[in-house]
Amino acid sequence: MCPIFATLLALAVLAALIYVFLIWNFNYWQKRGIKTAKSSPFVGSFPSIFTQKRNVVYDIDDIYRKYKNTDNIVGVMNTRVPQLMVLTPEYAHQVFVTEFRSFHDNEFGRFTNEKTDKILSNNPFILTGEQWKERRAEITPGLSANRINAVYPVTKSVCHKFVEYINRQRQMASTDGVDAKQLCLSYTTEVVSDCVLGISAQSFTEKPMPLVGMIKRVFEQSFGFILFQTMANFWPPISKFFSVPLFSKEVEEFFFDLMDKCISLRRQSGPRDRLDFLNYILQLQDKKELNVLEVTSHTITFLTDGFETTALVIAHTLLLLGRNPEAQQKLFEEVGTSPLDFEQLSELPFLDACIHETLRIFSPLLVARKLVTEPFDFVNKDGVSVRVLPGDVVIVPVHSLHHDPDFYEQPEEFMPERFLEANGGVRKYRDQGLYFGFGSGPRVCLGMRFALTQTKAALVEVVRHFNIKVNPRTRKDNRLDDTFFMATLKGGIWLDFEQRA
Repeated sequence: MCPIFATLLALAVLAALIYVFLIWNFNYWQKRGIKTAKSSPFVGSFPSIFTQKRNVVYDIDDIYRKYKNTDNIVGVMNTRVPQLMVLTPEYAHQVFVTEFRSFHDNEFGRFTNEKTDKILSNNPFILTGEQWKERRAEITPGLSANRINAVYPVTKSVCHKFVEYINRQRQMASTDGVDAKQLCLSYTTEVVSDCVLGISAQSFTEKPMPLVGMIKRVFEQSFGFILFQTMANFWPPISKFFSVPLFSKEVEEFFFDLMDKCISLRRQSGPRDRLDFLNYILQLQDKKELNVLEVTSHTITFLTDGFETTALVIAHTLLLLGRNPEAQQKLFEEVGTSPLDFEQLSELPFLDACIHETLRIFSPLLVARKLVTEPFDFVNKDGVSVRVLPGDVVIVPVHSLHHDPDFYEQPEEFMPERFLEANGGVRKYRDQGLYFGFGSGPRVCLGMRFALTQTKAALVEVVRHFNIKVNPRTRKDNRLDDTFFMATLKGGIWLDFEQRA
């Protein structure tokens, strides 16, 4: 046989084998009587993961819209791994709440371990089984209403500095306006570092602490991490003996060093009666004899969970208020001009409604990927039943449910009134499986109360002092950033702040 021909034949056979390997599972759900979304080799059902020409949530939206009227569930391929997407709010509610035991864990836990990623692997969002239950029980008392109330004066003090900072920024701003996300990230960095650690990050100065820069790096997914996730989907066993950390070694070492210094300072000379979160963690360490890693990972959970997400919520709420002057005026009238204590901050129904409507439109949780922990039977609209088993993944298309016109009138419009108690309030939508602003069920966001307090306090002070307008540089639709894994407006949020008389 001609050597060239033999080489070409070998390459053709290899290519055929690779192709067969890539599409081997594509008929997995069809063989079980369930439709499967269009899938292609390498990319599966979600090509935007690789092309990055649009946010992958829009791939999910396309599948949701195509099948929601004919099916309760639809099969999808994550590269070459078969997964199941639920298409009804009833099933979404079951996955999060009523059948929680069958969907106890988050898929993301598959992609990390304590050896390679000490910080992320100890986050309650990642932890599974009894580890998650124990960690949640340890952290929850540190986020009680009494403890958040105790540090509320710190939050108010930071809010006053925030207003002064906005004033300086708006005076220096060009015609392109002020970058609202960076503005709000400066606020959340300052308030969280002070409430959690009792230190100032100097976020509102020209020389902020390195903490500010490191926080920005926490949520920057490296190419290596994305590649590892892709490889793990091609061949899941790889995660058993190889992993890539989300947090770089430099970021990890910075936070561990910061925590070591803060803990040492607090134990030596700090006010041990201060009811902040670090004091609670130190008490927990004494009670349960936690080691340095456990104390650090506990505290970093408070830190990392309070920065980016809350900043995005505040920035998007300001955006939507800027787009809707009538809602902004109504909120201005509600918050008034008198100082508000912690209890009064909780009694502003229109402010609550504005935040929940923002969380619906720009939900940080765009899609939930739940790991099956106990067998569960789904029944399709045609009566076909399919059983998912431990290790399978079920996808809940949160963004799609939040933007479905069958459930929310004019879903792209900012209509906070839909979340007022007179209209059923947030509970109505949550109980129907239609609202997941902070998640739902037993794994609802641990820091929800603290995040809401940060958010409300900031919005009250900003609305009191400024008339918010959207700079022409900001896009007019709600298009999401092409690559970021949380909801954030594509092109950034650029605002103008006019000081109120």
